[in-house]
Amino acid sequence: MSETNMYVTKETFDKMREELQKMKSVDRPAASKAIAEAREKGDLKENAEYDAAKEAQGMLEAKIKQLEGAIANAKIVDTSTIDTSKVTILTKVTITNMATKKVVTYQIVGEKEADLKLGKISASSPIGKGLLGKVRGEVAEVQAPNGIIKFRVEEITV
Repeated sequence: MSETNMYVTKETFDKMREELQKMKSVDRPAASKAIAEAREKGDLKENAEYDAAKEAQGMLEAKIKQLEGAIANAKIVDTSTIDTSKVTILTKVTITNMATKKVVTYQIVGEKEADLKLGKISASSPIGKGLLGKVRGEVAEVQAPNGIIKFRVEEITV
């Protein structure tokens, strides 16, 4: 897995650190306890509970390692220093679909924060990539599965 910078807000960074702390201080001891309890129940060769507890511990350790990597590569972006002359990470961009004339507003965010229901799209998504660096009035051509979609940038805010 390639390690790349992940741009996040201070709030998201703090949530990631809280989640990691909970995994290490609450979930990890609980997994160890489950293994110990299963081990006490006898023969390990035929102990499905022990196998399940060991597997759950392995998955927890993988999640911890992945989250530690994400935190190590996180770059906190201060919203007060964002340049709104062009589309960048954490800007809100209002675009018009040139074919349908539908107007939508998205915030360009890192992958960890992307949530389409909240109007947050990843900078690494096709639309996000197509919009990055564009200025007001410029048309972005985005390659979609059904062909190229053109979006005109109407407004860029924070």
